[in-house]
Amino acid sequence: MSEDKGTGGVNPEKDLSASNLPGQRGQGGEEIRVQRGMFGANNGGDTSGYGGLVRSIRLPGAASRPYGGWFDEVADELEGALEEQGLLPENAIERTVVDRDELTFHIEREHLLRVARTLRDDPALRFELCTGVSGVHYPSDKGRELHAVYHLRSITHNRLIRLEVSAPDADPRIPSLVAVYPTNDWHERETYDFFGIVFDGHPALTRIMMPDDWQGHPQRKDYPLGGIAVEYKGAQIPAPDQRRSYS
Repeated sequence: MSEDKGTGGVNPEKDLSASNLPGQRGQGGEEIRVQRGMFGANNGGDTSGYGGLVRSIRLPGAASRPYGGWFDEVADELEGALEEQGLLPENAIERTVVDRDELTFHIEREHLLRVARTLRDDPALRFELCTGVSGVHYPSDKGRELHAVYHLRSITHNRLIRLEVSAPDADPRIPSLVAVYPTNDWHERETYDFFGIVFDGHPALTRIMMPDDWQGHPQRKDYPLGGIAVEYKGAQIPAPDQRRSYS
């Protein structure tokens, strides 16, 4: 069997260039930290056996035109629609990223609502559906430690894009999109519950998974492992923060 069948002339098992390895970006993008160990644990909690692994954690950098395919059409329509509203696109769109054949607009949080309404209502865009919001925590990304990521789908044009908004740990507030995409109601509650992002304007921003009086936000990277020991077949399994470290 030919080695290049179905891979465009590249055998992923033999081509070990940086661009062919998952999660690698070479020297491109923006380095936010250097991770040591499989999961970046630095308090003795890495029990994976990969304590000697060292790799750079990078965020993809801004793309330059042409972006390719329909990406340029969407970017042009969005920028033009914002200009018609008297808003300079560069004031609302922090950067446009094309990475792994996906289009992401990084939006300044104070302009998120206007951008979302434009993407939903403009006839040339028509991103009618937001499939939810996810939280991300980058403790080393100083001044923008918390990120909210929205996936928008255009049923009319069969397109999928992403919006990303950041907020600092000291002021974790991002406008709620429930007024634009009502299906975001519970997604924003979950992101608030697990990451501590406060969605201003949400109709009832309460915890959705953890008890109302729970301290902290469990999916943040600075959340302590904690836990309790577990008895299994007569043996005691220590809590995560008490297990043996290999790093």
